[in-house]
Amino acid sequence: MKQGYLFVSKGDLETEKQQLIEEGRDISSVEAEFAALLGLDIDNKPELQDRIFDLFDRTIRLPVKQGYPYVEPSDLDGIRMARPAGPGKLKVPSDDRRLFDRVHGAWLGRCAGCLLGKPVEGWRTPKLWGFLKDTGNFPLKNYLRCDVDESVLKKYEVKPEGAFINKVKNMVEDDDTNYTVTGLAVMKKYGVDFKPLDVANFWLENISILHTYTAERIAYRNFIRLIPPPASASFRNPYREWIGAQIRADFFGYAAPGNPGLAAEFAWRDACISHVKNGVYGEMWVAAMLAAAAVMDDVREVMITGLSEIPAKSRLAEALGDVLKWKDEGADSDEASRRIHKRWDEKKGHDWCHTISNAQIVALGLLWGEKNFEKSICSAVQAGFDTDCNGATVGSVVGMMLGARRLPAKWIRPLHDTLETGIQGFSKVRISAIAKEGFALRVK
Repeated sequence: MKQGYLFVSKGDLETEKQQLIEEGRDISSVEAEFAALLGLDIDNKPELQDRIFDLFDRTIRLPVKQGYPYVEPSDLDGIRMARPAGPGKLKVPSDDRRLFDRVHGAWLGRCAGCLLGKPVEGWRTPKLWGFLKDTGNFPLKNYLRCDVDESVLKKYEVKPEGAFINKVKNMVEDDDTNYTVTGLAVMKKYGVDFKPLDVANFWLENISILHTYTAERIAYRNFIRLIPPPASASFRNPYREWIGAQIRADFFGYAAPGNPGLAAEFAWRDACISHVKNGVYGEMWVAAMLAAAAVMDDVREVMITGLSEIPAKSRLAEALGDVLKWKDEGADSDEASRRIHKRWDEKKGHDWCHTISNAQIVALGLLWGEKNFEKSICSAVQAGFDTDCNGATVGSVVGMMLGARRLPAKWIRPLHDTLETGIQGFSKVRISAIAKEGFALRVK
């Protein structure tokens, strides 16, 4: 599905097989076909595509193995039945100015964290850490620049363009912020009772397919084929547990301050059009954390509140529980990062872009960042994997907890209160203005 997602590549087929194994599917009936196809020159033989699609249509119906230790429903009722006890609705301050400052801080924090990680998105850690060290920015403490010695650019094959801080004047377009605006626009158009199909229709009407990636682009393609949610999430979609839904969570937390359950429900309605299982849980976890962060001051409690909205026996809950244990055991952030890299192979696209691997890095940034904005976003980006996504999510949560007035000017001033997006009607907006527009839509 590379080359503009017109074709299934060999890498996509390998991803599908790995995804099935992680989901606990019994692949014995299709192993021979996987082996046969992976032994062929798939990338240069388009005539094999129908055979691959036939295999995909078989895999989606494969049963889960007996004894699989996880309970991972994708439907909302099933998720709610499988979640642990949570705090329920939280008390929200009566001072709207204070609450708005927090929500405004979340918008700014998301933009700043995203801009920090954006220039190095796709870099693996040897390149990332080498570049940071050779430019005097390791441990990471500043936005990245490309006006550095030419020999360094050549050594790391860096093109002096893109979102380096010396090349931009505001927050440039990125899918991590496009979807935050999309959440706002969906709720503005359809109200708090918006449905998954409303989200799908909004995408078709307002987002170009070329502004979507991986699971979102496959879902978009399925909409065009008149495959509605939730089937659009699983039909021939090897990316169904990748990070795409997790980065779409934020506005749903902003819109339900103090109500993590409602934020998680909003997130489910959005996520289920393109993702299943842990792909859905990632969005619900982040949305619930943000709803809690609007009124809580302890990072660990925010994270645990987010976990209360996803299945207790899911792979995501287990992985995030591991990060909490590492913190309790006294591991430092470098050791936590090493453990994540040991569990996930960043050289594999599936591991690099999966919800769970990146959620662990988000947890690292939050727990070891200890509510220090710079420390939090820099820890998340320096750890690697999907750097702009993780920087954005950590920046959003910590920005919500601190509020706009407490965010360091060093990180906020370069945004110049301006956000560019690829969403129709929001091509260039003031961050402060869109924060106010979204705040007016919140559920009280």
